[in-house]
Amino acid sequence: MNEPELILSLQKGDPQAFKLLVDSRQNMVYNTVLGIVQDVQEAEDIAQEVFIQVYQSIRSFRGESKLSTWIYRISVTKALDAERRKKAKKRLAGLRSIMGWDDSPEPVHFDHPGVQLENREKAAVLFKALNGLPQNQRIAFILIRTEGLGYEETALIMKITVKAVEALMHRARENLRKKLERYYEER
Repeated sequence: MNEPELILSLQKGDPQAFKLLVDSRQNMVYNTVLGIVQDVQEAEDIAQEVFIQVYQSIRSFRGESKLSTWIYRISVTKALDAERRKKAKKRLAGLRSIMGWDDSPEPVHFDHPGVQLENREKAAVLFKALNGLPQNQRIAFILIRTEGLGYEETALIMKITVKAVEALMHRARENLRKKLERYYEER
């Protein structure tokens, strides 16, 4: 089934078309979300939310971009929403700690499926450094370097120009270089 036929079938509510969509795009969605939230369970939950939104919103899809671009945009938005909620919870946890109501969360072990076992430590360091980047730099870097998207599609997903993506990538590389230099100097 080609993309226009898939979209039409999805818009008609065809469950087989939706199953085909999920089967073909679930890794893309999961890996994108995981790159942003860096928590396996949370990424699984958000990926499900993404497909629920796709199912609920497909009738409003106008085809102004590729279906994958639209799904990436939903994935990034959902992941960033989760990050904002997480930051709000951390602020609340800080307040709870000050008030003596400490219920600290357990540390999360980061495990990305695209990283081979012998590279897990390096990947954890890289993803920690990524978390220190400004949001737009981090998203551009993840979409281009982790997901392998081009600058044009990344620009469409982020709703910015290709020049802006190039600038974000340049700054992201420079910032990561500085952060990783410090890490390796300390070792």
